[in-house]
Amino acid sequence: MTTTEQRNDPTGAATDDILAIAREQVLERGVGLDRDQVLRVLQLPEDRLTELLALAHDVRMRWCGPEVEVEGIISLKTGGCPEDCHFCSQSGLFSSPVRSAWIDIPSLVEAAKQTAKTGATEFCIVAAVRGPDKRLLSQVAAGIEAIRNEVDIQIACSLGMLTQEQVDELAAMGVHRYNHNLETARSHFPNVVTTHTWEERWGTLRMVRDAGMEVCCGGILGMGETLEQRAEFASDLASLDPDEVPLNFLNPRPGTPFGDLDVLPASEALAAVAAFRLALPRTILRFAGGREITLGDLGAQQGILGGINAVIVGNYLTTLGRPAENDLDLLADLSMPIKALNDTI
Repeated sequence: MTTTEQRNDPTGAATDDILAIAREQVLERGVGLDRDQVLRVLQLPEDRLTELLALAHDVRMRWCGPEVEVEGIISLKTGGCPEDCHFCSQSGLFSSPVRSAWIDIPSLVEAAKQTAKTGATEFCIVAAVRGPDKRLLSQVAAGIEAIRNEVDIQIACSLGMLTQEQVDELAAMGVHRYNHNLETARSHFPNVVTTHTWEERWGTLRMVRDAGMEVCCGGILGMGETLEQRAEFASDLASLDPDEVPLNFLNPRPGTPFGDLDVLPASEALAAVAAFRLALPRTILRFAGGREITLGDLGAQQGILGGINAVIVGNYLTTLGRPAENDLDLLADLSMPIKALNDTI
């Protein structure tokens, strides 16, 4: 039997083609691919990318539906971070140009208003810190209260590593979702960050889940990881079972240790998107930073038709994104409805 015949065996007999396996296991039964299976997907030749993306889209439509969740983010405290995440221009340890700054509460509320006008259901308050101190938590609490008084939107936070007491405080504030990225595979993490461990991040995520907040956890692709480590990362995330996985692609920042790395090829990035969808069939899979330079406009469309079901609109923390109108127009052209706020509660 030829390879083509194996993929299209009319008898339905077992085949070792990974996409045939994924079609039965993930599309039909809703069981995500394991680590070894994800690696086989990532190793597929480029001439099967269209077939892979189509399957990932079918999985997304079957297990998540056509709706797309839209989110905006803003940095409450920018720069001056004591950690050495090698991709990040907000580290105070590198010569990158981002300097420490705080945003005031009225500006925070205005940003939430503008985000809500796009149809977004989620607004994420982010701070460049190892973890929040009392001043930061007080500012977050005041910001959440002010936003709630004027804007109908879910509020998420990303404030670094937490103690149990801080987790409980954020839950009491009504934080809907907490973002804390694992960033990369456990085996690759020491090559990306040395000032804290992968296990410390994992501990925060478990406490967040136990406190009843939704868990948002993803990472950045293109930081020198191997395909094996990319598959490991997808498996790590699947074992965590997060509500949302933001997929970023490295946008090399001047002055950081990763500033000279090459941008991930578009075909490789799209294959990773599809592979992560096949590992996480029911998860919100969100396009995040770096997609503009990695994929461009056509790639963004391919990703949304290849497993993605959420986007961050507007700018990111230290890099420019696409104008929100471009993403909203694209969703309209693809007949992808924006998820309504009452569907997120």
